[in-house]
Amino acid sequence: MRLKQLIKTLDIKSVLEPKVENLSILGIADNSVDVFKGYLFVAIEGFTADGHNYIPQAIENGACAIIGEKSMDSLPIPYIQVSNSRKALGIIANSFYKNPSSKKVMVGITGTNGKTTTSQMLKHIMESNGHSCSLIGTIHNEINGQVLKSNNTTPGTLALHKLLSESKDEVVIMEVSSHGLSQYRVEGIKFDFCLFTNLEHEHLDYHKTMEDYFQAKLLLFDYLKDSGQAIVNRDNEWGEKLIGILNERGKNVYSIGYSDKNTLQIIDLIIEKSIIKFTEKKNTNCLSSPIMGVHNMYNTVMSYSVAKLLGIEYKNIINSLRGFQGVKGRFQIIKLRNGVNVVVDYAHTAEAISNCITTAKKYGANKVTQIFGFRGNRDKSKREGMIFVAKELSDQFVLTLDDLNSVPEDEMIESLNIINSHCGNDQGIVIPDRTSAIKWAIENSAHNDWIIITGKGHENYNQKFHLPTKSDEETVLYIEDNLYQ
Repeated sequence: MRLKQLIKTLDIKSVLEPKVENLSILGIADNSVDVFKGYLFVAIEGFTADGHNYIPQAIENGACAIIGEKSMDSLPIPYIQVSNSRKALGIIANSFYKNPSSKKVMVGITGTNGKTTTSQMLKHIMESNGHSCSLIGTIHNEINGQVLKSNNTTPGTLALHKLLSESKDEVVIMEVSSHGLSQYRVEGIKFDFCLFTNLEHEHLDYHKTMEDYFQAKLLLFDYLKDSGQAIVNRDNEWGEKLIGILNERGKNVYSIGYSDKNTLQIIDLIIEKSIIKFTEKKNTNCLSSPIMGVHNMYNTVMSYSVAKLLGIEYKNIINSLRGFQGVKGRFQIIKLRNGVNVVVDYAHTAEAISNCITTAKKYGANKVTQIFGFRGNRDKSKREGMIFVAKELSDQFVLTLDDLNSVPEDEMIESLNIINSHCGNDQGIVIPDRTSAIKWAIENSAHNDWIIITGKGHENYNQKFHLPTKSDEETVLYIEDNLYQ
């Protein structure tokens, strides 16, 4: 593709070498290592490295043109200075891959909690009704029926547009993170549906304030087609605020919640039976959530709403939901032979932990033991809130190690002991080794007790623990097998 075509819609500040008319671009890279002969290199100032410092390497590797934000004195190849390199990369990638999202039904889902469950549930409903779906999200990506590794909730700009160009599926369902939005990873994509699940205290190490975090989530709706549909959970203060903004912008808003102002009004949640009673266009119906918990009932309603708007009949949605097996590491229940229920969940906010414990109690838990930790070099401001919820709602909780992320282990253990002595009470203990913490909880639980292990969910451990296991699920199964030998 000609460089002239790729840059025609960019916000160009200057062109150092104007002879770009007939320059042919064979590929695009935002990392100098990935540059080959005939490539366009986009220099981005990152958080730990500045791509502008790697322009010489990109040229040495064969780059035929450079795009960047900073002024340059002279280069042997064309240099196009733009106001925002990240945004430019999305626009260029979209053009290079021939606007792949325009050929799909695009569904983008954002929110602190519920993205993964909602996306996978919707995918199941659509595929059960004859529609092929691509999935881009936290656990994995799935394109044309092939499961691919996922490194981030929302892939980098180039990887994302490449995935979309390779997809032959009718529908693409994407989890869209606040990091991905603030870094313009979805630039160039237009969505048919944009979903907002909720907003809770999270990622404030990155966004600094809840308002900043909300503004990042709000960016998703800038990419909604004029004819597109915003689907918003109103039963959250940020959802209410979002609806007001979208209404002011003239967007099509489909709202969900208890208020009679909503498009879909929830009348009753029969939690013990996972039944949702709701009214839509003056018609009253029921849904049965295939996964326990109030939070998952909302995820079910979100999935239902998209499927219904895409033309799937109510009865077919109901039948599809019956066959949904849940999501690995999302309120995943492991029933032990001694009658103890163990839940493995990805919850890493106070609200998500509250949802897990509350659900266990609604389903008749005798005693609830909560196991969790904190990730190193991540939002420390949420830690006390997580402990407060565990202290208030569980019968006992265990603080243990999560991903260290370069924090020395002894330093993290010390921080666990300090925060437990400061915020905990007799309910809280510290068992640093994660597998030992799970073993202790299982050995100290009896019939109809629940153990809730949060933080890792589907993920493998990033460090070695005492037991030869790689994940929370594997640890639980290993301990049970050895208990009954």
